[in-house]
Amino acid sequence: MLNQEELEIFEEDLKHFLIANGVHSEEWEEMNKSNVEKAKDLVGLFSDVVLQKVYEKVKFIENRSKNACLVFKLNAEEVELISINSNSEEVSLETPESIHEALIKHADKLSFFKTEKKYSKNREEEIHQMLEQGCVNSSESFWIMLEKAIS
Repeated sequence: MLNQEELEIFEEDLKHFLIANGVHSEEWEEMNKSNVEKAKDLVGLFSDVVLQKVYEKVKFIENRSKNACLVFKLNAEEVELISINSNSEEVSLETPESIHEALIKHADKLSFFKTEKKYSKNREEEIHQMLEQGCVNSSESFWIMLEKAIS
């Protein structure tokens, strides 16, 4: 569900969504006063539409910790993973700088893994779940750099 600040950003889109669903300005104002539950349901549907569009555009996400960097390429039918793991307490993989340093100075203390798998749910549901588990947006250039580093 989009919060109030996010709804303000998408105010025009929400208006178009409501009109497309037969709810005009006066009806919307009345619904917010007299039928709050129905208004929340419409906002929920609108939120789903917005998130669907956002997730369709996401191509790369990542999750970093001190000992691991997982980068995902989100293709149409499958997700690819490049995983870098550190087996040393002195090597951190938490920032781009520390990853770069680890690849240059401590490659012998790293293990690499690349794989792919089909989505078990629909693509956007899996992206949502991965974001809820701590993944953040990443970039194609980072993916390409990691591919070159491990090949």
